[in-house]
Amino acid sequence: MEKLILPIAKTLNISVSQVKNTLELLADGNTIPFIARYRKEVTKDLDEEQIRYIDEQYQYQKNLAKRKEDVKRLIETQGKLTPELSEQIDACETLSLVDDIYRPYQQKRKTRATDAIAKGLKPLAEWILTCPTSGDINEEANKYLNDKVDSIEDAIQGAKDIIAEMVSDEADLRKRIREYINSEAKIMVKLKKDAVDEEKTYRVYYSYSEKCSTLAPHRIMAINRGEREKILDVSMDYNRERFAKYQYTMLTNGKETIVGTLIDEAIRDGLKRLVYPSIEREIRSNLTDMAQEKSIDVFSSNLERLLSQAPMKGSIILGLDPAYRTGCKLAVIDHTGKLLHIDVIFPHPPVNKKADATIKLITLLKKYNVNIIAIGNGTASRESEAFVAEILQTNPDIQARYAIVSEAGASVYSAGDLAREEFPDLHVEERSAVSIARRLLDPLSELIKIDPKSIGVGQYQHDLAPARLQERLDFAVVKSVNRVGADVNTASEELLRHIAGLNKNVAKSIVSFRNENGLFKSRAQLNKVKGLGAKAYQQAAGFLRIPEAKDELDSTGIHPESYDLARSIMRELGIKSLHDENRTIALSTANPESIANRLNSDIYTVKDILSILLTPFRDYRERFDGPLLHSDIVKIEDLKVGITLEGTVRNVTDFGAFVDIGLKNDGLVHISKLSKDRISSPYEKVAVGDIVSVKVIEIDLERNKVALSMLDN
Repeated sequence: MEKLILPIAKTLNISVSQVKNTLELLADGNTIPFIARYRKEVTKDLDEEQIRYIDEQYQYQKNLAKRKEDVKRLIETQGKLTPELSEQIDACETLSLVDDIYRPYQQKRKTRATDAIAKGLKPLAEWILTCPTSGDINEEANKYLNDKVDSIEDAIQGAKDIIAEMVSDEADLRKRIREYINSEAKIMVKLKKDAVDEEKTYRVYYSYSEKCSTLAPHRIMAINRGEREKILDVSMDYNRERFAKYQYTMLTNGKETIVGTLIDEAIRDGLKRLVYPSIEREIRSNLTDMAQEKSIDVFSSNLERLLSQAPMKGSIILGLDPAYRTGCKLAVIDHTGKLLHIDVIFPHPPVNKKADATIKLITLLKKYNVNIIAIGNGTASRESEAFVAEILQTNPDIQARYAIVSEAGASVYSAGDLAREEFPDLHVEERSAVSIARRLLDPLSELIKIDPKSIGVGQYQHDLAPARLQERLDFAVVKSVNRVGADVNTASEELLRHIAGLNKNVAKSIVSFRNENGLFKSRAQLNKVKGLGAKAYQQAAGFLRIPEAKDELDSTGIHPESYDLARSIMRELGIKSLHDENRTIALSTANPESIANRLNSDIYTVKDILSILLTPFRDYRERFDGPLLHSDIVKIEDLKVGITLEGTVRNVTDFGAFVDIGLKNDGLVHISKLSKDRISSPYEKVAVGDIVSVKVIEIDLERNKVALSMLDN
């Protein structure tokens, strides 16, 4: 086992024991959120991403080990496995290197070389490779003429085909070429002859070259898409001559031979026809895999931050789903998300009943004491924003402000089973207005109802491997939900099924139990839920909160297995209750190491408990920015180069961040304008949901685009 986990420990720069202990916890059926949160003493504080990496890479290492054993067994059956070859196979760090070694021993499909061998020409190829210094190749080839080989030329060509394939099977040569291309080759891109790029989407790549080793993931994805759409021609440029000369020297040992020209021709043919195309495809496939994984990382990180946006607790919110012909749908919700009122107004053409719409909206804002108006960012969004801003400006007694909310995925959710089940009597657009309002009230609870791929915070997502993307996005959702936790008495079935240890059926059972027996009064009561066994309870309990519980620890992130320790710590520090006014003073002077030693515990659990006791009811999401609220609008015509604005980061990509500054289209802060220091990723500076100060550096009125900068000039 240690052989398998050593590469993982090396990559993560952690100890072998940390990897081993983590794998044992996973094998015992523990979930990643539970391990990261409640088994820090075992993993030495590894986070969710490190644990996920260990899990994935261990599976890869197991597959690699299995492939090595399979290859050795297959070669052994041919009687060709030597101790040296076995060592070579064991030393391979990737599947591709193992396959390179196995290539000469692999059962070949029909090729020019296998055809030549079948015709009896292998001895001729072997004679050529002895590099004779005298004799006549034609006389030698003449010996191999038969009913399948008509001429000397055919015999020589067959021998060359055999040598060409032998060259292509040479593992060391393939490794050298692979390493060279990876470090030195350039990707060459040009506009395909007669191609039509109507939107000039790929104009940057009409004549473009860059080393493979420095090619950014978003460029790889763009080039691939342009090639797939038959707009771009893509090739590789590198010194091929060096490998022809290198292999010639290897085969001839540098000596003169009468068959030198034949060997050289065979080598060049093998390289051009069999080696270069194969390795170039492999390199480009690896680049694509790397770019896809990076894009999935970006999407996953963006989703995680989107789900972690601070909720607008205690707010009465009016959701506005904008439209022209069918009108703007309105939905008022209370501080719990309960629907209070549904309506529709027609402030825009073609109906254009602005006066009636104004009266109706003002009436609703005053009747329900609305704090925030959530305006969807779809069709007619900016016109609706102007309409709302005008009402707020001319009615100073209305204290509400507004925020622009992403509609991504709202229509998908509104037409789905979940929305139909909750609001069977509402139209799709009306459900969408409710969703828009709830996205401000509690982004996490609302957004988990939507397929993550529909939320719109990725890059090139339609070019990504669907299964891998779904897997990573699901992990981001689970990670986010468990970091926040859930109030077991108000959480939806959809939210509960993402809690560690729970699944769809158990989540349904929890909601049914709650409906039949009333609100949960303790965490221990969860043990009465049908289908929730001891293991599931262990995994889930710490993430399920009961705010009104008799035992106040049930309302915190402290796990029930640590209640005795938590109470002992509270007694040591003289804390009588989580609402004790002296709690902060006592905790500020607490020494975790001393407490851990005295109470025979570990430092990680003690530190966690102390942290929770300090802010027992704090929402994890409160550390992030809430939505940017407005009372007036911004028009592109009003902008000037040099002015500074506040905006909300809506999306982060490899090449920069898109910031909503109140215009129809988000402005772009290119990666070069995010920081004066060199950064490798925009995520080093910004994340989805951040409120940032930006300076306008370029305005394109024709294309309705704005370039922004976060540099302090």
